[in-house]
Amino acid sequence: MSYRKAVILVDGARAGVLEETESGYRFQYERDYLARSEPDPVSLTLPVREQAFDSGVLFPFFDGLIPEGWLLDVVQDTWKVNPGDRMGLLLVSCRDTIGNVSVREP
Repeated sequence: MSYRKAVILVDGARAGVLEETESGYRFQYERDYLARSEPDPVSLTLPVREQAFDSGVLFPFFDGLIPEGWLLDVVQDTWKVNPGDRMGLLLVSCRDTIGNVSVREP
């Protein structure tokens, strides 16, 4: 099975990688980002640290970036993404978010 990955940017800087795993999802900050003088966390629920974060479901912070309501309908219709494919929705719809975090394909 091929697992997908997403590059997570904070204020345009490459902060870490989110990936699908056999058991769910993993997010890990990149060493270069951790080496910065005061790296900002992706969210308060994903504080800056060397150890990876693992979850059986898409982390609530990333899930919260995915559009809802009529905008979700537009995303699903435009990119033909299954509504249950949260990683797919994140990858196609979260390049430019309202906040300082954005998602890119590697």
